Amino acid sequence: MGATNAYGLPRAVPARTPGAPAVSSPQHLRIILDPRSADAPFEQVRARIADQARSGALPVGYRLPTVRGLADELGIAANTVAKAYRALEADGVIETRGRNGSFVAAAGEAADKEAATAAAGYARRAHRLGLDHDAALAAVRDALRAAYGTGG
Repeated sequence: MGATNAYGLPRAVPARTPGAPAVSSPQHLRIILDPRSADAPFEQVRARIADQARSGALPVGYRLPTVRGLADELGIAANTVAKAYRALEADGVIETRGRNGSFVAAAGEAADKEAATAAAGYARRAHRLGLDHDAALAAVRDALRAAYGTGG
């Protein structure tokens, strides 16, 4: 019998030995949940799919497993996967085509457009608050450092 997850159910993808390189095919969804992670399971699912879609490991048009199918494979509730899929759709990473399923979207353009819209909204708000250019830019740099965890 194969490896099991934290709930004693079979894993969607066999776990690899710690420290060993991950082996992935170009069109294969790999999700391994870490029960010790501070991130909720839905966030882990969301992040794994988003990372694979943005890196190209999951190509545009790749059909994702059904909510119920992925939940069964991972041994988690279907609502958990549904929440992750909804967040991915809101972020433009995937698109749902009704009964046809969920697919990896051309996220680059959607993400760029959403980021530009958010930046324009921030710039207008900062201007209304009376911040000068340097103060507004410093606030953005601080927020980016906090979000990305970098010192740059």
